[in-house]
Amino acid sequence: MVSQQAPTFVDVLAAKQRIAPYLRPTPLFAYPVLSELVGTEVWVKHENHQPVGAFKVRGGVNLVSQLDEDERRRGVITASTGNHGQSIAYAARLFGVRAIVCVPDGANPVKLASMQALGAELVVHGRDFDDAREHCERLAAEHGYRYVHSGNEPLLIAGVATETLEILEEQPGIDVVIVPIGGGSGAAGACVAAKSIRRSIEVIGVQSEAAPAAYRSWKARQLLEDRMKTRAEGLATRVAFELPQQILREHLDDFVLVAENELDEAVVRMIEGTRNLVEPAGAAPLAAALRIRDRLAGKRVALVLSGGNISPDQLRAILLAS
Repeated sequence: MVSQQAPTFVDVLAAKQRIAPYLRPTPLFAYPVLSELVGTEVWVKHENHQPVGAFKVRGGVNLVSQLDEDERRRGVITASTGNHGQSIAYAARLFGVRAIVCVPDGANPVKLASMQALGAELVVHGRDFDDAREHCERLAAEHGYRYVHSGNEPLLIAGVATETLEILEEQPGIDVVIVPIGGGSGAAGACVAAKSIRRSIEVIGVQSEAAPAAYRSWKARQLLEDRMKTRAEGLATRVAFELPQQILREHLDDFVLVAENELDEAVVRMIEGTRNLVEPAGAAPLAAALRIRDRLAGKRVALVLSGGNISPDQLRAILLAS
């Protein structure tokens, strides 16, 4: 169990002020072709326009900006399949902090190159994210680094919650926010922001059925481990995280599982419809919207395009199969 308190809306507003000097608000665009596809009004929140191509940088800047002098001196260590690691690497570079990122074998080469270019030291270990995370925790204990968990960090959740705050500042009439879930920090942040602004806003999470640990944990109201077979590394967690799950259990309205082929189709549809690169996790909200399109009828829907860091090989394989 974790001892951290869930962030409040006050924490989200503070995060907004902290990250404003470093990160601009990302675009929120309506696309008639996607609205026609889903059968209702659809907006896309373009977190792929962030400097590292993904939403998590909001949390990284918020957290690293608040490290005390001792933590900055010791340096930070984290585990990631890519986007969280880029977030911490970017923020550490901003604030002059050493960053070490543990990654699994076969991690997305686009994301690895970005982390290295940002100055992070990479440690490759294990077959998946959770292997890398367990190794990361051992290194943190051994060397005294400030360990940054990718989910159980209130400052990360408050930071990523600012994406939903921006959505509702620009389009106050949004009825539904659909957000991808891997560890769950993004969805937890969406819940904190949306439910504080208007309780009636629905927050819907989406995960691959090939990696359903967070979904099963939310349904069972306890932390569970499950298979991790998805190709969408942004959704690829084998174990659910306590702090995001605590928030999701209280506030998440629905949780949708989609098939791998639905994610692939959604990548193609998003690229065609928005003319933006999108990784499978970033396309997951569209896949969920298509899966539940009947219950979305008549509602104004925001899809969080969480990241665009797809590798050329990934993109080629998806396009050839479509």
